[in-house]
Amino acid sequence: MSGSETRIKSVFVELHEDVSASPLWNSDLAPVPISKRNWTTYNYAALWISMAHCIPTYMLASSLIGSGMNWRQALVTILLGNTIVLVPILLNSHPGTKYGIPFPVFARASYGTVGSNLPALMRAVVACGWFGIQAWIGGQALHVLFTSMLPAWPTLLGGPVTSPGIISGHSPTEYISFLLFWALNIYIVYRGMDLLRRVENWAAPFVLVMALALMIWALWKAKGLGLIMESQGRFNSLSSFMPVFIPSLTAMIGYWATLSLNMPDFTRFGRSQREQIVGQVVALPTTMTVFAAMGVIITSASAIIYGRLIWDPVLLIGEFRQPVVVAISMFTVVVATLSVNIAANVVSPANDFANAFPRWITFSLGGLLTGILGILMQPWRLLADPSQYIFSWLLGYSGGLGSIAGVLIADYWIVRRARLELADLYLTDGIYSYAKGWNWRAVAATLLGCGLAWGGLVIPAIRPLYDYAWFVGLFVSGISYVFLMRISAPPVSTKIASESAAIASEESTNG
Repeated sequence: MSGSETRIKSVFVELHEDVSASPLWNSDLAPVPISKRNWTTYNYAALWISMAHCIPTYMLASSLIGSGMNWRQALVTILLGNTIVLVPILLNSHPGTKYGIPFPVFARASYGTVGSNLPALMRAVVACGWFGIQAWIGGQALHVLFTSMLPAWPTLLGGPVTSPGIISGHSPTEYISFLLFWALNIYIVYRGMDLLRRVENWAAPFVLVMALALMIWALWKAKGLGLIMESQGRFNSLSSFMPVFIPSLTAMIGYWATLSLNMPDFTRFGRSQREQIVGQVVALPTTMTVFAAMGVIITSASAIIYGRLIWDPVLLIGEFRQPVVVAISMFTVVVATLSVNIAANVVSPANDFANAFPRWITFSLGGLLTGILGILMQPWRLLADPSQYIFSWLLGYSGGLGSIAGVLIADYWIVRRARLELADLYLTDGIYSYAKGWNWRAVAATLLGCGLAWGGLVIPAIRPLYDYAWFVGLFVSGISYVFLMRISAPPVSTKIASESAAIASEESTNG
């Protein structure tokens, strides 16, 4: 055996048992064979770059500046939040690369083969909401694109619907644009992950180039940086700044708290641990901060050019009078929104639904269900007040997702020391079946974390805990899970027990 083959076998674990007859198995949840793990450092960097280059990221700083921060404080908050959330992202990425498994299967180790549906479906509901939001934004970009080519497009089928109901306030062509963009998302999902990888590869640099071009144009046209860059904010002391900074930081962490759970859905395709780690570390914090900074600079310049601040790039580009420029710019927005929507908001819930009903739902069908639920959540109504809705929602659901992350990290790194029985993850009578498929310890720890994180919404005395929702959920659930596993440990396999004893003996000898 060559040195490279030995290294690969020590890093990756493959499934050698035949478990295909198990009801917990289907081809989409199966471990990815080593021969098909072909994502490189560039693929992971491109994934994060393309996911970060979207309208919500562009507008992130607007909410922080609107709360009283100056542009420096806003960008530091964004950078710090993304650096913090990178830690659980990397910790939960490891099992995906080592075992080739997606998030729902990974969650079976801690929550049980049935109980894993709890975190999976909690994550899926959040993703469906984000899918609808991003699909509506992409549809709006398509609407402007069509208008640049056909000026009569907005009123082609009549004006905005004014009668009371769930579709009031928008024109029929806006809904057509939304459904067309929605269908494009579903098409790529049905084509599979390889097509997604190719889309990410060319979308990432293309979007960055177009954003740079827009920033250069804005600075040239405005002949300066504008009022935002000169503002000092409204906080004169640390005591006045911290009550705004803490919930804002938590919201920034919540922005990617969803991906902190389901990165195994992507790292299962990784060629090595080093490549997925380097790609993510290099791309996530820097890209988020740089793209948000571009949004600040362009918006500040817009106040000079048009006499008002325009935070929404779709509305800004709609001010252009050159159809070709509008068409190219809107195409860029469509590509950016498409790539982030599929990667961040379709892959995970599709796998989650497939995990909950593995015999009936495939990855592709799970993606279709995500799209349908995204429509049913009425994103056009959710975005009626985007700043209040999105950022209140970010802070709120971060407590729940932080609680799940705490259990996953504590189980894999502390309780199991990064060792799993791969075959048992697909068996109804394996070690991860616990009690009828449920590990009550994980459920109890998650509920405790959620209860304390969200308790401040109804109990004024612990309101400050809600401002730290993600942190509270993460640490409370993680610590309580380890405690419960210590005082009431479930059975472990003979193989894992012997491996643990051997490692402990080796560490004792080396020490």
